[in-house]
Amino acid sequence: MHLKPFLLSAVNSATSGGRSYHLWMASLSLIILAGAYAYSVQLRYGLGVTGMNDHVSWGLYISNFTFLVGLAAAALMLVLPAYILEDVDFGRAVLMAEAVAVGALVMCLSFVVVDLGNPFGSWHLVPGIGYLNWPRSLLAWDVIVLNGYLVLNLAIPFYILYSHYAGRTPDKRKYLPWMYLAVMWAVSIHLVTAFLLAGLPARPFWNTALLGPRFLASAFTAGPAFMIVLLYFIRHATKYDIADRAFSKLALITTVAAQINLVMLVSELFYKFYSPTEHGINARYLFFGLGEHHALVPWIWTGIALNVLATITLMIHPLRRNPHWLMPACAVLFVGIWIEKGIGLVVPGFVPSPLGEIVEYTPTWVELGVTAGIWALGLFVLTVLVKVALPIELGDVRSPYLEARQPTPIVRPRSARAGHGKVRPVRTR
Repeated sequence: MHLKPFLLSAVNSATSGGRSYHLWMASLSLIILAGAYAYSVQLRYGLGVTGMNDHVSWGLYISNFTFLVGLAAAALMLVLPAYILEDVDFGRAVLMAEAVAVGALVMCLSFVVVDLGNPFGSWHLVPGIGYLNWPRSLLAWDVIVLNGYLVLNLAIPFYILYSHYAGRTPDKRKYLPWMYLAVMWAVSIHLVTAFLLAGLPARPFWNTALLGPRFLASAFTAGPAFMIVLLYFIRHATKYDIADRAFSKLALITTVAAQINLVMLVSELFYKFYSPTEHGINARYLFFGLGEHHALVPWIWTGIALNVLATITLMIHPLRRNPHWLMPACAVLFVGIWIEKGIGLVVPGFVPSPLGEIVEYTPTWVELGVTAGIWALGLFVLTVLVKVALPIELGDVRSPYLEARQPTPIVRPRSARAGHGKVRPVRTR
């Protein structure tokens, strides 16, 4: 009964707003259209218009995919304490985290589609029509966990928001078991992606037992950092209040995860360079270059410098507690992890090739345009979800049937009120 007005109110919330909101959405729409044009060029001429080739078959698309899988998994850092541990400080922020997860997963799946070259060939993975090759194929595992996590992050918040809209308290028996599943699923989407890389024996750069833990550490660094910036903007741009303790706890989580990420990076560097072998040639290319080939050297050292700078800033307690330092530090850390885990992780696995050939990779305007369009699409989805959720959580939007159900107060006539129930006899002279 409440579904139709709920959907109509969601559309109304998403399409209404001030001037800044409409400018933001219009800008994202223009970038999406530009990305769609770049993608139409790729569809027409094939992947040959990108910087990828026979030697470097994964480029900017898969680099963003590996990073965004971690961003989606990082919603766990708010879901776990809010729903399962019942931490009240995260209660008003958890729906925003799930919106981030949905936006990140939309981008992940989009990057996979554009990397296929011909998206119509994806029907080969559909069970019953094609051949998914599950459970043997790690790619099949990746397809399952990504789509399953997307369904969970859409269904659970929908039930909670719909219950609030209908004036009901969400029944924990209906959503809490799925929350436990979502927590385990969040870890799995990132570990499966790491195993997908580590399981390729011809790529020694990824053949390390630390790859899975490094994926998780970087995810739990960049994800909470992004959430801090987003929640800070929401608190200052809307009436939706978020407790200071939520920011303090998220900042502490980000700081600890950033330190662990740097420790794992140093461990990898020690392993690669203290007793160098031929299997470390990809790492030498990444960090120091090989002869005249050093395209990625500025990228990786910039990423490491940003990570170290942001981590040191967060480790200083007065700076971490000051929003004027916390927000830039989180933004810098987010960019640093994107460089380290994207371009700095995926591309070096292909350069040099297993045969020792060095073919460097540089993204073309088509890849840059498609990438910008997909990021704009993810931010568009995130903005819509937050815009729909905020009025419901603030109590400004409720089902019209609730007002109709409220009983109308009965006004009794004076003669029927207390003290006037009896009919007095008329006196006559």
